[in-house]
Amino acid sequence: MQSANKGTVFVVDDDDAVRDGIAQLLLSEDYEVRTFSSAAEFLGERKSRRPSCILLDVRLPGIDGMELQARLKEEGRSVSIVFMTGYGTIPMSVQAIKDGASEFLTKPVDEEKLFKAVDEALAEDQARLSKNKDLDDLRSRLRQLTPRELEAMRYAIGGLMNKQLAGALGTSEITAKVHKRRVMEKMGARTIVQLVHFADVLGVEVIPYR
Repeated sequence: MQSANKGTVFVVDDDDAVRDGIAQLLLSEDYEVRTFSSAAEFLGERKSRRPSCILLDVRLPGIDGMELQARLKEEGRSVSIVFMTGYGTIPMSVQAIKDGASEFLTKPVDEEKLFKAVDEALAEDQARLSKNKDLDDLRSRLRQLTPRELEAMRYAIGGLMNKQLAGALGTSEITAKVHKRRVMEKMGARTIVQLVHFADVLGVEVIPYR
């Protein structure tokens, strides 16, 4: 039984022999593998929550590999793609890479190049998942702020001193400090600079101090 610790590889190829051969090769190296004979079949697959990538044949019946790449992009389904083809051209490979593909391999695929491409694609997807998780965490933290704390945050990221913040909020300096401290704690920010960065990522705008 494979450990499935390396991530999930979706193999999309209409050639049964090629598809099964690649699947067995990957399984022997402890990758989790799912196989599909067409792009349409793959589109019915739910997005994996684990690091994953697609080994995608360019020539497929119906929706071809390049079309599938475009479709996934339109649907906002971010996934690393490694193209495979026995009929590739330089312009085709350049276009695929420009559109976000991780690699473009020529059939018959060299085992060493295959594993290298898959590992790099999975690493890309892991980085993307981590980034999305961090963003989700920040959004969750932002939702925990009260309306008053959000107001304090929007003033604070403009660089206001505590006395100025108190004036902007129409409260005492002590109360302003409390609001600011709670904002920092809830957002997980160690410094104002970090809070400014979080605000920029989240699209939180500064309230100009007058």
